[in-house]
Amino acid sequence: MINIFCPSRYKINRKAIKELVNQELKKKNFNFEYDLNIIFLGKNKMKHLSQNYKQEKVALPVLAFSYKEKHEERTLLGEIFICYPQVILLAAERNKRVDDVINQLIANGLDNILK
Repeated sequence: MINIFCPSRYKINRKAIKELVNQELKKKNFNFEYDLNIIFLGKNKMKHLSQNYKQEKVALPVLAFSYKEKHEERTLLGEIFICYPQVILLAAERNKRVDDVINQLIANGLDNILK
């Protein structure tokens, strides 16, 4: 199950995100029951996470944590944290749509989790 946590002020396409994750996992022949959390947060919270876990004092666009913990019949693969304000900046810098940048960051996060 893909759990998406996002404040209402951030505009995301939940259905497209879930489809993307399912497609990426199918490409990697991933076929068991899993849970994955995708969390959208602001710059201050991301900066705090970056400082605590990466020893970097900046708000990174994405952080991914791999857990692969078994809970009953399901596996918690991990969590992907996405800094929405950084997504907006990246989209403007790269002249891309916000949804495309979100998809790219989620794909990168999944790659890190599945290593």
